Amino acid sequence: MFIDSHCHIDFPDLAEQGSALFERMAAAQVTQAVCIGVSLENIERVLGLAAAHDNIYASVGVHPEHTECEEPSVARLLALADNPKVVAIGETGLDYYWHKDKPEWQRERLRVHIRAARECGKPLVIHTRDSAEDVLRILREENAQEVGGVMHCFTETQEVADAAIELGFYISFSGIVTFKNATQIKGVATNIPLDRLLIETDSPYLAPVPYRGKMNEPSYVPHVAAEVAKLRGISVEELATAASANTRRLFAGMAA
Repeated sequence: MFIDSHCHIDFPDLAEQGSALFERMAAAQVTQAVCIGVSLENIERVLGLAAAHDNIYASVGVHPEHTECEEPSVARLLALADNPKVVAIGETGLDYYWHKDKPEWQRERLRVHIRAARECGKPLVIHTRDSAEDVLRILREENAQEVGGVMHCFTETQEVADAAIELGFYISFSGIVTFKNATQIKGVATNIPLDRLLIETDSPYLAPVPYRGKMNEPSYVPHVAAEVAKLRGISVEELATAASANTRRLFAGMAA
């Protein structure tokens, strides 16, 4: 019923829970999840989870926060993306919160991911923080609309959402949408087309209400769905059906 379109279940706090994590997913009717790569040093953990579980898929990329790490090349990303369980390139993007001098290396890294995505025909998973204008500019300059992707854990304005959708991107909402003061995000979740909407946990971070402040996990994604459904005035079942169909349409390698 539900798909967690973005999680980090390879991170130690979740990985050490073993089968119990997957049992809680099943109990919550979370049928599939995408485990997102954030570094090349740890990508084998991500790919290993996808290989071990039929309902887990993977992405490959290097997060823009990471500085002391192996730098990705188009060739390296393409080699990893050849794995049939890899459904996307990323997590990539720009983060100017931690890198306030807006370093050019971060922008070049984003371009490398876009070029790899275009070459292998897989969509992008985009992170943006205090950087939406530059992210959208680079997506346009590198013709990212050829493959599309998702603006994950969306926290930007309606205008940014509209611009991303024009480029063929989806908008994904995390547990933040359940927070009382997340007025802007709630507005975007209400207004974007239903066929462009995804849900996620970004676990182990950003647990939704009523688990806010605790470690997040994929079994909590129904709480995100429930809040978005309430905002839009539709049933949770309708929201879950649409978001799951959207996720499979975007990540074409996922089983129906």
